[in-house]
Amino acid sequence: MADSPPVTGGTLVLVAGPSGAGKDSLIEAARQQLPASRFVFPQRVITRQDDSSAEISNYVTPEVFGRLRASDAFALHWRAHGHHYGILRSIETELAQGHHVVVNVSRSVIEQARRQYPRLQVCLVTASRAVLRQRLAERGREMDADIDRRLERSLFGMPDGPDVVEIVNDGALQDAIDRFIAELAKLDTPEAQHRLSS
Repeated sequence: MADSPPVTGGTLVLVAGPSGAGKDSLIEAARQQLPASRFVFPQRVITRQDDSSAEISNYVTPEVFGRLRASDAFALHWRAHGHHYGILRSIETELAQGHHVVVNVSRSVIEQARRQYPRLQVCLVTASRAVLRQRLAERGREMDADIDRRLERSLFGMPDGPDVVEIVNDGALQDAIDRFIAELAKLDTPEAQHRLSS
């Protein structure tokens, strides 16, 4: 499918990073603290139903997901760990209205998103391998061998570039939340407006 025409207006913030880095926790904290008049945190559409995650998502069956994808309902979509994930195209209305849209995505769609959305910021959430392993084990979703494979994959495909900001979430969660919210708040500064428009 061809990429959609570029959308201007607000900034699309892609929150990416390995499983266990704490992306959902940072996004939820930002959603509670940042003004709804400027920031939008859309739900992902996913085919995995899991009440243990901090994420509030829209669960659908694989069949429904397939119909949405066929009707071009998704701005971005990907498959990871046996499940499908999508971001609805309604984010483009929010961006056109000047809202900053913050979404949790796979690193695999960052290049596509860069082509589609010129005003884009990547927040790469990371943690040490030991911390990631502990968090994944505490979730209780996977066996040790599966966790090891997931950690090996997490070492590859890290995004880089001038639009990437790294948030290290190795210590106190509040420290990472404060850094994440500070980076989002910068989107409304004149410096960020100039950088994202150039």
